[in-house]
Parts: sequence; structure tokens; C-alpha cells
Amino acid sequence: MDQKLAERITYIKPSPTLTLDAEVKAMKAQGRQIVNLGVGEPDFQTPEYIKEAAIKAIRDGFTRYTPSEGILELREAVCEKFSLENNLEYLPDQIVITCGGKHALYNTMQVLFGPGDEVIIPSPYWVTYPAQVLLSGARPVFVDTLKEEGFVLTPEALASKITPKTKGLIINSPSNPTGMLYDSSHLAALAPLIKRHNLWVISDDIYENLVYDGKEFVNLPMVAPDLKEQTVICHGVSKTYSMTGWRIGFLAAPKLVSEAVAKMQSQMTSNPTSIAQKAALAALTGPKEPVVRMQNIFAQRRQLVLNLLEGIESFSTPIPQGAFYVFPDVSSLFGKTLHGQKIRNSDDVASILLKECEVATIPGSGFGYDRAIRLSYATSEKEILDGLERIGNFLSPGSQMASQDRGWLKKALGPQPRGSKGGL
Repeated sequence: MDQKLAERITYIKPSPTLTLDAEVKAMKAQGRQIVNLGVGEPDFQTPEYIKEAAIKAIRDGFTRYTPSEGILELREAVCEKFSLENNLEYLPDQIVITCGGKHALYNTMQVLFGPGDEVIIPSPYWVTYPAQVLLSGARPVFVDTLKEEGFVLTPEALASKITPKTKGLIINSPSNPTGMLYDSSHLAALAPLIKRHNLWVISDDIYENLVYDGKEFVNLPMVAPDLKEQTVICHGVSKTYSMTGWRIGFLAAPKLVSEAVAKMQSQMTSNPTSIAQKAALAALTGPKEPVVRMQNIFAQRRQLVLNLLEGIESFSTPIPQGAFYVFPDVSSLFGKTLHGQKIRNSDDVASILLKECEVATIPGSGFGYDRAIRLSYATSEKEILDGLERIGNFLSPGSQMASQDRGWLKKALGPQPRGSKGGL
């Protein structure tokens, strides 16, 4: 019998970030000393008060089905978060709790888009956006942003891609992979086009609380309140509270959209895990000191990475304003031969760094920008130092980093900033 899979599965590829993480774990299991600068997962433990809330939920027997859209008290806490932190007012029936931030995005695209629609995705983009658009039946339309313009979408670039089929736009700020941030002026400049063409905007705000250098986070409805009814905010607790494995996301949307998402979710996953919902409730309503501590450590690591990258001549690194990634341009290596391997693109750069340095990075090709690689500083200072020293020694053997004089290290380690003024 000639069995075939559904055609839709042929449209997408496995997530390169999760694939790399699995490969690195397998190599470590073989005894390889791999430094993983690829994965976008905080290395902190979930704060204790959140863990205790989950344990209490189990002991209290809170282990049964909940409403598909999530428990009321958690949806109310999300409303309060938006009111206090973003000056945006939502009702609980406009909130849906999902099985992670990725699930919030997927559900949103499923109810908003379909065959014949086009969805604009600024490049560089998070690897999952195109796949989720394709799975909705719509077509992703990519629009390049420029490093010289901070990797943010301009009105001119947006206008050049809008057609009668355009139904949506995805905005991710702070950005994965670039760490760049849309400020009020950027969003205000895009607002008239979005309104004129009646576009749905998916605002992926998952890195909202990781903003540096005194910058402030804003999203589209904060800047252009009249576009709130055209915007779906997708968010979650994974990055802010180091709760990646708990799988709790949420979205805020016009009631038309939230009701549609809740209906679809009732036929897919039903409710997110009851215990994890209680943990998320504790996260949103509990003390903020552990979160601020994590934010400050991320800010310190960011500065350390930038200081170290200054010593690697082959890399040209824009300064990220948020998230926990740097996105150095490595195109100066293209056309060269390193250890017998011809370097043609970002995949080759990432491959040789893993093979020769045992340092895992993510090639920019997966993010729609083949001139760069993504490095994550969601790992320890020791791993950052070790990984970037290996890369520096390999790519710049005559540099300060490769010399016996460790003065470069002292410079890289300090002074460190106190941390972000943005966020919680």
C-alpha cells in the first residue's frame, strides 16, 4: 500500500534551534565538551515561589480539567498585567491561556489566515513564523530590514509588499534573533499603513521584560490605541520567569478573535496544564525581585558578550537592545577556506565553529538572513567566556584573545552595567 502523509507537512522543516539543541545534548552525552551558545532558553531555575504554587496545586487536588481558555483568575491576572505595565485594558474573555507562547501564535494564525491570504514577515525573523503561516494555508511574504536601520521595518519597505491579498503583519520586539527594539516612532510611522489597509497585526511580545540601556518597551496598541482592535498580542511566562518547560502562554485580542481561539483550542489541546496555570498565576502576581535579578544578570552577560566580540575581527556585531541574543555579521568569512572547508554562507560558519571549536551557534539562514549567526547569552558567564575564547582563538589566532596576555579578559569582564531599566 502506497501511504502518503498530508501535503501540509511537506511545507515545513523542523525547528533549527530545537534540532541543534538535541544535537548538542547528544554530543555532550558522548563526552564532547560542547559550549552551547545556540539555544534560547534561560539557564536560571524557575523562582521558588512559583514552584511552590505548583506543588500546592497538586496537593490541593487541582489536577482536573479547567476551562479550555484557562482559569478565570489567571486570565484576570493577565488583564491586570496589561493594565499596570502597558496601560492596555482587556476583559478576561479577551484573554486565552495557551500551551506556551508558540501555541498562542499558532492558534492566532489558524483563526485569522487561510488560503489566498498573504502575511508580511520582516526579515530577520524567528524561525517558526513562516512555518505557522504556511500551516494556516496562507503565504508568508518576507520584507528585508537593514542592519544600518536597526533591523526594524520601515513604512516604505512595508508599503512595497502590501497587495490586495495582504491580511496580516507580524511584529516581534524585542526581536529574536537580532535583539533589536521597535520604539514609539517606529510603530507610529507604521500605524497609518496598517490602518489604511486594515491589516491584522500579530505582536509577539515574549521578550517584553528584557530591555536594556534605559530603553522602554512599547507595542503597537500602546502607541496607536485605535489599532488595538486590529492587534493580537501573543505573550507568555517562559522567558521572563524562566518557565520554558511549564508551557504557559497567553494572548490578548478583540473578542471576535479570542472566542475563535478558545473554540479551536477546545478541539485541539483543551486546557493548558492545570498545575502550570497555578504556577503562572503565582508568577504574574508574586514578588518581582527574582525577575529583576535575572534581568540584571542578562544585562551583565550582554555587555560581556559585546566586549568579547570586539576582539573577534571577523564579526561585526550590532548592539542588541533587548532579548538575550546577539546577531553578528560573519559575511567577511565568506569565500575563505578554514581548516580545509570553504566558507560559503552562515551554515558553513556555524558548522565549522561546532566542528573545530565545539561551540554551538545558529546560522542566520534559518532566520532569513544568511550573513549572520545567532549567539545566545542565556547561559552562564563561564560558558560565554569559554565559547567566545574558543571562537576568537580559532578565527583570530594572532589577536589579543589568543595571546598569553590576559589583559583582554580583564577588559571584557568589566565594568559591568547594573542592568535594565525597562521591564518589570
